[in-house]
Amino acid sequence: MWLAAWQALSISYLLALALCVPAAAFLVRLFLIQHDCGHGSFFRSKSVNDWVGRILGVITMTPYHYWRRSHAIHHASHGNLDKRGIGDIDTLTVREYQNASRWDRFKYRLYRHPIVLFGIGPAYVFLIQQRWPSGLERAGWRFWASALGTDLAIIVAWGVMIYLVGWKPFLMLQIPMTIIASSIGVWMFYVQHQFEDMVWDKQENWDLHEAAFYGSSHYDLPAVLRWMTASIGVHHVHHLSSRIPYYRLQDVLKDHPRLKDVKRLTLRKSFACVKLQLWHEEARRLISFAEARALKLV
Repeated sequence: MWLAAWQALSISYLLALALCVPAAAFLVRLFLIQHDCGHGSFFRSKSVNDWVGRILGVITMTPYHYWRRSHAIHHASHGNLDKRGIGDIDTLTVREYQNASRWDRFKYRLYRHPIVLFGIGPAYVFLIQQRWPSGLERAGWRFWASALGTDLAIIVAWGVMIYLVGWKPFLMLQIPMTIIASSIGVWMFYVQHQFEDMVWDKQENWDLHEAAFYGSSHYDLPAVLRWMTASIGVHHVHHLSSRIPYYRLQDVLKDHPRLKDVKRLTLRKSFACVKLQLWHEEARRLISFAEARALKLV
């Protein structure tokens, strides 16, 4: 798809950009293979998982060992209100928002705006933030080695491509592909964990399996989109057992059909999740800024 888009540049840049969209979708699929390697589930061999993950990390611009660690923290603390911060979409409770300064409220509203959350933010994360072990700077040299080693490999790979096709055609294609893929990836992650009747609890009431099962959605996508996203929409099952590879998740639903309707979210219904911004602890659900105003909470 990348080469097809490059060839299309001689015809029309709009055509080349159109081809960047399916190329970005395949980039998302590569990221999800890397994701399964990070869980040790794609291959039987740990070393094969790690090496394939490292190589794919260069293509996806995601340092493998750094991401694997931050994602493991996400799995270990998902749905725990006292352990937010790493590998999550930043979310404030109503009370935290009430107690925040005007400046912090403005920053949070800006962060949760769809253009930032699904456009600027994902591009920043994949193009800039992941160039160092953000959030794990003091966790050990291995995460610095993972980030800087990936950066070096990206420089070499991009350098070779620029030498072959020229810097301008390369950037005209690679940057849009990366931005589109990062936006798709963040959208998938968002709707898997930010839906109205998800479950969050304080540490004293938090349960790992309940948080996994009821705090993750079953994003029931059409078949083509399900394939392109490597069935990661079966996220409640994935969080229950991350060692199930993506190519077995649909089998789990076939063997246990009752799981299909647990926290099920269709493509059409998923767009309503965009308006959810605050966790209402008393009501135990996510609400919008507009609803919070209507309830005189903010």
